[in-house]
Amino acid sequence: MTSVQFILLIVVAAIAGMGSVLDEAQFHRPLVACTLVGLVLGDMTTGIILGGTLEMLALGWMNVGAAMAPDAALASVVSAILVIVGHQSIGAGIALAVPLAAAGQVLTIFVRTITVFFQHLADKFALEGNAFGIEMCHIGGLLLQGIRVAVPAAIVAAVAGTDTVNSMLASIPEVITRGLQVSGGFIVVVGYAMVINMMNAKSLMPYFFLGFLIAVFTNVNLIGFGAIGLIAAYFHIRGLQRELNGAGAGGSSDPLDAIDDSDLM
Repeated sequence: MTSVQFILLIVVAAIAGMGSVLDEAQFHRPLVACTLVGLVLGDMTTGIILGGTLEMLALGWMNVGAAMAPDAALASVVSAILVIVGHQSIGAGIALAVPLAAAGQVLTIFVRTITVFFQHLADKFALEGNAFGIEMCHIGGLLLQGIRVAVPAAIVAAVAGTDTVNSMLASIPEVITRGLQVSGGFIVVVGYAMVINMMNAKSLMPYFFLGFLIAVFTNVNLIGFGAIGLIAAYFHIRGLQRELNGAGAGGSSDPLDAIDDSDLM
């Protein structure tokens, strides 16, 4: 790894760490973070494959209230470094992502606790009318989130690929790595279940079961499933449009007009 790659890797890790609290550009998502790591390290194909697989694991990882979800940013960046630089298999990267996400969860709780200081400091600046000080408090808390991922990524990148690390990873019993891979598969199912429950779209469940049956009894690949999903979405939207047009024939064409004002009170 060249010095330029090492610096760019730290920058990508910091951006992923900051993205985990910004939730705007989604740089912390495995598919994006692993792809960027692969781009920096010169193996984008491996980064995309690993990121796509880890994205299925992290699909249901989200912060709900005060509950902190496992950290997808740290798991994605570090596992991608170990797979690409450390010449580990995709399965090993998936197995390592689960404990890395748990470690990142602890780190982000620690960092968020530290940022309480910036919150009180921002209150003080607000009383003084110091807008610049408030802005610096925001930037300081954000930089801590970037450092939270950048420092572990730099350490792993510095030692990854060495004989010591490779022998340590190779010494992990297969029962552990295989168990983590199986548990990762369960996490995918749990993630889908969480998303479906939050969507609360019972009318879409037939499509879910149809896709499950097609996956079990046929050999359709992911591209085929994507095409089937687009076709099903097209006909589903057309059906909704016909229902709206039918409802509008007896009154207003705007479906929002059917909402009673009392429902908004």
